[in-house]
Amino acid sequence: MIEPGERKSRRFPSVTQDTARPEGGGRAAPGDAPAPARQWPMLSVLAATAAGLLFTAFGHPRIGCLIIGAVLLAAAVLRQILPSVGMLAVRSRFTDVVMYGLLGAAITMLALVMEPDPVVKLPFLEDTVRFIVR
Repeated sequence: MIEPGERKSRRFPSVTQDTARPEGGGRAAPGDAPAPARQWPMLSVLAATAAGLLFTAFGHPRIGCLIIGAVLLAAAVLRQILPSVGMLAVRSRFTDVVMYGLLGAAITMLALVMEPDPVVKLPFLEDTVRFIVR
């Protein structure tokens, strides 16, 4: 307790007492809805990612990686446009959108330059690989 005449410190406590919920971290549906309905954005992203992993596991890595990249891009869009996305919200809205978007774009680009028969040919990529693998 603060004694009369003492001033309260404006410094942050040295030990964190609690963690703030991320923006949009509330339920995506009303509280009386069943649990899967409350978390539909996260469940849809997980289900589509699982489908991409299955494609990859069954011998179609380009299609699987394209699905996973597209799902991460869709997660960025969902995080941007929906006010509440449940457990899809990890950090602030800006951080989530940037990270989902960058990861989705990177995985999609990697799927497009995947050997054999790359869809997109980057001229510097072959030189870079040769330089690294020497």
